[in-house]
Amino acid sequence: MWNKREEGNSSAPQPQPQTRTIVSVPPPATNVSARAMAVIGPSMEIKGDIRSREELMVEGDVEGTIESYSTVTVGANGKVKANIKAREVAIYGSVRGNIEVAEKIAIREKGSLIGDIKTAGISIDDGAYFKGSIDIVRPEPVRQGKVTVLSEPAASGA
Repeated sequence: MWNKREEGNSSAPQPQPQTRTIVSVPPPATNVSARAMAVIGPSMEIKGDIRSREELMVEGDVEGTIESYSTVTVGANGKVKANIKAREVAIYGSVRGNIEVAEKIAIREKGSLIGDIKTAGISIDDGAYFKGSIDIVRPEPVRQGKVTVLSEPAASGA
């Protein structure tokens, strides 16, 4: 703490009040907001079948098949010789194989795909390379049980 000095003694340096900054840091995020992601690094080579429930990032070489209930991203260094079946696919590297996507596939600017596509949505950036066929499928509508709407009887008035 500091004491107030008399105004007559202005030649002495006046102490400055101290200020404190309190920073509140939230606790680390739990699985609710964090997304699990599996990564195949640039130095990895995998031959075989890959099945994943989490997002998959491929930066290395993969030969075989890839199946995911989530998103598959082929990074700029990724080289895939495999059929891919996933909810979403994004291609920044190169893929040689057929792709079946439930929602959307995106072939980005320097991405390359040689193979057939079956998807509900597609995006191909300028500068991307694609050779194959595209089969656009409509997502199946959600079927619900038969709904009967009852109307109220007309009011009778006399």
